[in-house]
Amino acid sequence: MVDAAVIGAGPAGLAAASAAAQQGASVVLIERDFRLGGILPQCIHTGFGLHRWNRELTGPEYADIDIMEVSSSTVTTMLSTFVTSITREGKGFLIETARKGRIECISASSVVLAMGCRERTAGAISLPGTRPAGVFTAGTAQRLMNMQNIRLGKRAVIIGSGDIGLIMARRLTLEGTEVAAVTEIMDYPGGLTRNVHQCLEDYSIPLHLSTPVEEIIGTDRVEAVRIPGKTIPCDTVLLSVGLIPENELSRTMGISLDPASGGAYVNQDCMTDIPGIFACGNVLHVHDVADFVSEEAQTAGRAAAAWAAEGSSASGIPSPVTCSDEFKYVLPQRITRTGKHLFSFRAAFPLENTKVRITQRGKVITSKRFMKLMPSEMVRLHGEVKTGLPVEVHCE
Repeated sequence: MVDAAVIGAGPAGLAAASAAAQQGASVVLIERDFRLGGILPQCIHTGFGLHRWNRELTGPEYADIDIMEVSSSTVTTMLSTFVTSITREGKGFLIETARKGRIECISASSVVLAMGCRERTAGAISLPGTRPAGVFTAGTAQRLMNMQNIRLGKRAVIIGSGDIGLIMARRLTLEGTEVAAVTEIMDYPGGLTRNVHQCLEDYSIPLHLSTPVEEIIGTDRVEAVRIPGKTIPCDTVLLSVGLIPENELSRTMGISLDPASGGAYVNQDCMTDIPGIFACGNVLHVHDVADFVSEEAQTAGRAAAAWAAEGSSASGIPSPVTCSDEFKYVLPQRITRTGKHLFSFRAAFPLENTKVRITQRGKVITSKRFMKLMPSEMVRLHGEVKTGLPVEVHCE
């Protein structure tokens, strides 16, 4: 029996495992890949660590800090190990794993879900046209180029303007592939403003907003992409059309999921509606900054350790947390302990010169004015909350 089992060893899992171990908990960290770090090893661009370490790091450099911390701690790591099921066992949980052709079971007092997210595919968005070779998700293209040294093509079109797609537009350009265009069906970019500037504008790569893809053209290999009023010849297409929290395991456990965020309903400690099960990182909601993933995961790891030791993290009557229509979602969705808590939320559409308020029964507990809010950028505000009263995030 271990105090905490952490599933997934990306930035969330690494931070959660370390935080739990620092509280004196016995921790097992389970990862299906053969190495620790999750997606970070293939993210060779900079931009990591600015919030957490106050310095600019690449993905591998950022991962190495947490990997070294885990390696020097009491955390037990299990690589190339798949979790097939999690069931209740007495006051704890029984985790069934598949490893090297064998089934093994682990008993844990608490579980931290940190499985990350996956990319939407051509089928997920019903991309019109044929299915020739040369169509990749942006993350797959990133892995092929950065970790396997494979050049994908000579001329590319990127469909969607998510952050990975924007970063790959720059990466392709630097490796000698012409990026003919980035298309976006919405009337605003899907990625961070800094990535639009640094990855597209700095390299004179055109961004076509409000532009649906009408057809992928090609038989054996991609030949062109047709958009309204124009056909763009290319031999490579990258899809950057959104990320989905990897919650299949959560569903089999019966954890309630929020359709707005794609992740679990949680309290301020990242605990789901199954006591003793915690969720953090991109499996909870898709983050735009890895530093915030780690911070959230540390909260979950500490709470999981406390749960194993005490069996409870709640006090008082829960306060439901909701948001107005200007926002996609807000986390946490409930507060179970009086105190100062962090609220994370995203605009549902671009907002300009707006004041965001967090209130309890009309009383403002915190507020901040923003010149501009974009759906791609998560907003984080702290507020002092008393349990028993509903909390709402809204615009003035």
